Amino acid sequence: MCREESAPGRVKSPLTWRMPLSSKDRAALRGEAHHLTASVHVGQHGITPSLRQTLDDALRTRELVKVQFGRNAGVGPKDIANELAASVGADVVQVIGKTATLYRENPELERKDGVPPWRHA
Repeated sequence: MCREESAPGRVKSPLTWRMPLSSKDRAALRGEAHHLTASVHVGQHGITPSLRQTLDDALRTRELVKVQFGRNAGVGPKDIANELAASVGADVVQVIGKTATLYRENPELERKDGVPPWRHA
């Protein structure tokens, strides 16, 4: 996925166009995400620039990431998941309770023997 350059230390803003996930792809990713643990946590401060950077880094290295929302997030989990996904150029795979799964393909990521990168972590 192509991305625009931004100032150092800031999350790069995604381009507006990308191919959305099909329902078949989304279902396959839901199955893959079942065994993952949340690697990004949204705490009482909500969505901060450092949280976006952390999520961006996780998506760049793993492509499929679970995000856990805290009790004090203040906004519904679906709204936060959609806002986070839009800010880092990812797709929301699913939201269950206070956990969301996000996916962003990284074509530059090295794959070993065709195994998805989220299985390595």
